[in-house]
Amino acid sequence: MWRLHQFTLCPFSRAVRFGLLEKGVVFELVDCLPWERGETLTRLNPAAQTPVLENGSLVLADSTTILEYFDETVEKAPLVGAGAAERAEARRVAQWFREKFYAEVTAPLMRERMWKRLVVRDMPDGRVIREAARACEAHLQYAETLLMERRWLAGPTFGLADIHAAAQLSVADYLAGVDWAGHGQVKQWYQALKSRPAFRVILGERMEGIRPPAHYDDPDF
Repeated sequence: MWRLHQFTLCPFSRAVRFGLLEKGVVFELVDCLPWERGETLTRLNPAAQTPVLENGSLVLADSTTILEYFDETVEKAPLVGAGAAERAEARRVAQWFREKFYAEVTAPLMRERMWKRLVVRDMPDGRVIREAARACEAHLQYAETLLMERRWLAGPTFGLADIHAAAQLSVADYLAGVDWAGHGQVKQWYQALKSRPAFRVILGERMEGIRPPAHYDDPDF
């Protein structure tokens, strides 16, 4: 049986869980905190980063690697698009959120509102939080432009880009870092995601010591 090593507010773990649930893959959760560099996590992935998925001798690390592995091996709910152009766009938009949004929004918020609170017991830096909020606004505006022309972020069907974007946005939203006002297209898209059973499982979980905003798992905001 597959075992997924993850922690609740890891956006990359969330992306993998979302994709696996959509594809109907059965797996067991193993919660861990990467900063503790536990023996098992470090043995499976010397980088001591989540997510890591294992099944016997097969070990997969990195959210993109894991999701593409299952897109190649499980026919149900294809995630990367029907043709070469759609697949290229899906990967481009997924990378935007996985790397750029994470670096500018999710990572700073996790550092200031999760790491400092739970690990080092320090006060958050308001300047960093404000910069993350400005960056988030710019990313939401970009998503708006995409969704004005498409049903989903990368094209006509739900897929990889939506999964990575939802994973990053959900962590930022959990940490009260997303202002949804004025972003009707993005809200409509995110409402559709909130209603998907696979995503609702993830939104129902909580990180001990941190409460999300009241709207966090409400499909109607």
